[in-house]
Amino acid sequence: MRKMVLSGINLYEGGPLAIYYDCLEAIKGLGIYKRYHIIAFVHKKSLFKKYKDIINFIELPKSRKNYAYRLYYEYFFFKKYSNNHDIDIWISLHDITPNVKVKKLYTYCHNPSPFMEKDFSKVRYSFKNVAFSYFYKYLYRINISSASAVIVQQDWMREEFKKMYSIDNIIVARPDIKDDFVIEKIQDKKEKKIFIYPAFPRFFKNFEVICEACKYLKKDNFEIWLTIDGSENQYSREIRKKYSELKQIRWIGIQKREKIFEMYDIADCLIFPSKLETWGLPISEFKLTQKDILLVDLPYAHETLGEYEKVMFFRQNDPEQLAKCMKMEIEEKPIYSPQKKINISKPFYKGWKELLEKICDNE
Repeated sequence: MRKMVLSGINLYEGGPLAIYYDCLEAIKGLGIYKRYHIIAFVHKKSLFKKYKDIINFIELPKSRKNYAYRLYYEYFFFKKYSNNHDIDIWISLHDITPNVKVKKLYTYCHNPSPFMEKDFSKVRYSFKNVAFSYFYKYLYRINISSASAVIVQQDWMREEFKKMYSIDNIIVARPDIKDDFVIEKIQDKKEKKIFIYPAFPRFFKNFEVICEACKYLKKDNFEIWLTIDGSENQYSREIRKKYSELKQIRWIGIQKREKIFEMYDIADCLIFPSKLETWGLPISEFKLTQKDILLVDLPYAHETLGEYEKVMFFRQNDPEQLAKCMKMEIEEKPIYSPQKKINISKPFYKGWKELLEKICDNE
């Protein structure tokens, strides 16, 4: 039986772990495990109990202890493993192109930090994130030319990889977007217009542009729901302290996925100002409501949104422009900038099933 290896030893929570799950779901749904003996390197087996009957998991618990271990596994341990096994396909699920001997090697790159606007003033919030925005530029480069193909989620990242690393073998594969919730309620007209921004507080999420925009809006006929409360980290504490006097803001804290969907039902408009995203899942989720969206004017945001009528764009560091968009929304006089469908050049696949079918066909 042919062999396929998945390596994602640094994936343990949130969106990155969901990538691993989506890959495994596609393997299960397509029955690939019946044609390939699949070995999956993971940080913790307990996170993958659902798939233990069809996939052989190998746990490397030290992989998240520090980056020295991570690099050892990627460049030395995996090399030894691949030399001792006849492997047909290896898919690295977390950015690094490992040093391995295989027939086909694919690297899934979903960290856009090398393309982030550099700002050392943000080091106090997260030295790791700022440092890695520099480090990842060089980490991506190691062994990248040995990959059969590099996989990214958006076309703008493909173009950045082409420019930065002078490679052309880049596949765009959209993430699997869950649309398993339905907005059916018809809300009565509310006294206040409700805006929502669901995001974990990291400095590039740009909560401050929303708060600064509030200062331009003197009325109290609106609310903004922010999914932070100041307890999460230093960034959220500073945001809460600096803007605590703004009565229009509700600091609702981190919410479960199901609760966020309930809030989408109630809210009138999504604001999404994040400066850096691999995808920007709330954009895709809120788009299903067919309600208004105020969206940062950046390449990832346009690509994630796709074809949509009810959108207004604002510059990432321009709270006054955002305030004008919010004012139009509050007064129910929006001036939309409708976006047409964006055509992505090939190779391009919609989700893991299409991608894996192609990878296996090419083997």
